[in-house]
Amino acid sequence: MAAKEYTNQLIHEKSPYLLQHAHNPVNWFPWGEAAFQKAKEENKPVFLSIGYSTCHWCHVMAHESFESLQVAELLNRDYISIKVDREERPDIDAVYMSVCVAFHGAGGWPLTAIMTPEQKPFWVGTYLPKASQYGHMGLLDLLTSISQLWKTDQEKLIESGENAVQQLQQQETKKRPAAELNTEVFIRAFQWFQQIYDPDWGGFGAAPKFPTPFNLLFLLRYSTAEHEENALKMVQHTLDQMYRGGIYDHIGGGFSRYSTDEKWLIPHFEKTLYDNALLSQVYLEAYEKTSDPLYRNVAKEVLNYVLRELTDEQSGFYCGQDADSDGEEGKYYLFTPNEINTVLGKEKSTQFCKWFGITETGNFEGKNVPNLIANSRYAEENEQMEADCKLLYDYRLKRTKLHKDDKVLTAWNALMISALADAFVILQEPSYLKAAQDAQQFLSESLVNHQTGRLYRRWRKGEAGIAAQLDDYAFYIFALLKLYQATFEVLYLKEAVQYSKQMVNLFFDNEEGGFYSYAKDSESLIGRPKEIYDGAIPSGNSAALAILLWLFNLTGDVTWQQLFEKQSIFYSSDLSDFPAGNCAALCVLTKVLYPSQELICVTSDHQASSELLSFLHRYQKQLPFSIIKTRANQQELMDVVPYTENYPIPAEGTTFYLCKNGKCSAPVTDLRILQQMI
Repeated sequence: MAAKEYTNQLIHEKSPYLLQHAHNPVNWFPWGEAAFQKAKEENKPVFLSIGYSTCHWCHVMAHESFESLQVAELLNRDYISIKVDREERPDIDAVYMSVCVAFHGAGGWPLTAIMTPEQKPFWVGTYLPKASQYGHMGLLDLLTSISQLWKTDQEKLIESGENAVQQLQQQETKKRPAAELNTEVFIRAFQWFQQIYDPDWGGFGAAPKFPTPFNLLFLLRYSTAEHEENALKMVQHTLDQMYRGGIYDHIGGGFSRYSTDEKWLIPHFEKTLYDNALLSQVYLEAYEKTSDPLYRNVAKEVLNYVLRELTDEQSGFYCGQDADSDGEEGKYYLFTPNEINTVLGKEKSTQFCKWFGITETGNFEGKNVPNLIANSRYAEENEQMEADCKLLYDYRLKRTKLHKDDKVLTAWNALMISALADAFVILQEPSYLKAAQDAQQFLSESLVNHQTGRLYRRWRKGEAGIAAQLDDYAFYIFALLKLYQATFEVLYLKEAVQYSKQMVNLFFDNEEGGFYSYAKDSESLIGRPKEIYDGAIPSGNSAALAILLWLFNLTGDVTWQQLFEKQSIFYSSDLSDFPAGNCAALCVLTKVLYPSQELICVTSDHQASSELLSFLHRYQKQLPFSIIKTRANQQELMDVVPYTENYPIPAEGTTFYLCKNGKCSAPVTDLRILQQMI
């Protein structure tokens, strides 16, 4: 293998994104004291570039600019250049993205910031072409201009950086007035989605269209709580159209990040673990509510795609797959009729092309994204198409390579564990539970500092690193509670309590409420945000809200109730202002503002029977806070849930204690009677 002409400091990193830039002629540094100290010593501004390995426009900027000797010469002479993987360091990304949004009203990746050696930004933006064009400044002109200003009017740039930091910190410390929360916030969120709903193609707003799973989950929960048929219809139509479109990979399963058009036809071809974990949960819950087999099948295909293509040998899950192959966007996924004819033969090819809308003219740059948009029979079983897709899948694997980001993130793995636990509960397929338990076991062995008990954020090729952030803790605890709900094994509940105490200690603001994005003993940045917006991924604060409520209802410990109330007050202002921006939090509050039920099952058996477990799985939505006490787990359970000491184990059979809205019914011993009570 030929030696690389250039090598920079990123060569020592583990991140696939940083390693992609390790042989740029730009003298990149990873984020760290060494880079900032060098900037101070040499009195140079810092050029910060943030992206991730499966980001199409990050690749474009890399090829245009960071592989350019002309750009490298400017950066190396006048700047200290730092590369950050936003998936490894969401804390850094969140801080500078907040500045970008404040400056421009929007943000995205690649994120570019130019700042003082003290990390204070005076210019922030996103993708820049190499040269100025169409009235937009290019990177070369920007670098030249700022370099000259740094030499001639440095104080002005430093003052701009100081002002940016001051505005950021003022925003973070701004007092949030408490607002009363009631079911009106749900109604207003639903009305917002009604206003922006696309009745033709499903989804919300104009192109580009993002799935935003928790918006759909909220509407599903709302449709049940308020018996609102239109909310369910919006979700069903959206799920149908997303599946029919090209955003869904009909050949290999799984969803791409988003659709560039209103029809869900042309995707941004990148696939991420978190999107597929969350979307599988939406389809599972839609199946649970409607019994439509399409939703079950899509959920299974998505989960099986992740287990097949994004799973490490040690049972962790990789971050995702790239949009580009051989430098071309979407090349891996696109087909021509001639290719399909070569693989399937003429007769099968004709049928396949008609079924999946594949034509000679194509629907994307002369080629085709397979889709079912024009196929009115999309919901029917078709064994021949299934077999043909398998042949094309095998052909596609050999045709071109698809870059895989093979790092393992605690937060995203936890989302997948939760999805697999849900799949087991709803579909009763043990293989999904095994995959969830294996992944959790891997995280507990490989992403925990066994000396301190703290979580790590990232693992790759045998090495764990980077202090875990709020979303790592919150999503992992949530996954442990999902596993408890699936198995009723006390170990999962015990670990959830342990890590929740750690999460509160490290991240919670005891004065104002809310959880900070990074821990109190982590590296200090120019800001310490509390992110609450639920976008493609729910915020760590929303997950924490769910955890606090869940732990109070399971353990009876009023400490969790007090923390939940403080967290609810912290949320109340934003929920009152724009409830549709916090759909994951709204999903939690449906369990508070609508009638709720708790169940304690005490059995004389050594272990819970399969009949009892199946019953609780079937009624998980009605009984989200259930506990099973057996002869085997009674002591261990008492350590975590002390009040269970007051529930004696019967001489035989099982006794059920059902409580509704703070009122407990007389105990019963017959599942059929319990079912009627529920």
